[in-house]
Amino acid sequence: MRIALVLGSVLLTVATLTAASPGAPSAEVPLPQRMADTGGGSQLITAEAPEPGATTGKVTWWDRRGARWVAAGSAKARFGAGGLVEGRSRTQGTSTTPTGMYDLPYAFGLASAPAGTRVGYRPVTENSWWCQDTRSVAYNRWVEGLPSDCRAAESERLADYPSQYDHALVIGFNYDQPVRGRGAGIFLHVNGAGPTAGCVSVPAGAMSAVLAWAEPNRRPHIAIGTSSGPTAITSVRAAESAS
Repeated sequence: MRIALVLGSVLLTVATLTAASPGAPSAEVPLPQRMADTGGGSQLITAEAPEPGATTGKVTWWDRRGARWVAAGSAKARFGAGGLVEGRSRTQGTSTTPTGMYDLPYAFGLASAPAGTRVGYRPVTENSWWCQDTRSVAYNRWVEGLPSDCRAAESERLADYPSQYDHALVIGFNYDQPVRGRGAGIFLHVNGAGPTAGCVSVPAGAMSAVLAWAEPNRRPHIAIGTSSGPTAITSVRAAESAS
């Protein structure tokens, strides 16, 4: 009996030391807790690609509960056909998704807002456009009817995208003080047939879930980046949202 007790004590000690050793496996730290910044709110969307040239990755939406972040949902994501590029050096027309951290000004869609939606939601009409003409005073803005200085060939008529824009969230890239030629009309929206022209897209069910989850008073942001390297999602900061 004494031998069994001694052996049991030795085994317990070894197990304790192994668990406490630096090389021992531990539960993975949630992505937001490894980030340099999370935007200052208690909700966050992460859109992570494995590398800059990737056109697919993962979107996860998170809630902060006390000092810990908990995933509320996740889905496979698509990025621009040109991959991802640092937001401040992006050039319009390159089909690249801008990395960085951005606010989410409002939502819109051809379909009705999903049940539970609390963010501002604009219904798309036949005259809804997103002006992307760098010569227009309405550059990177929603307009109802094209202004005379905004060319249709340089803009998007939102109703022309009945699948992608059934539901969408505006990503605040180049939005507050637009830099002409950097890019316009970057959204989180429903998947189309393949990679995007620079937006982030997810399946329809995930898009509805995100809209029902987001709470404006919790200041949700979206962080877009890669798993490592100069555009790593763990390095982005909210200060990059203005441009």
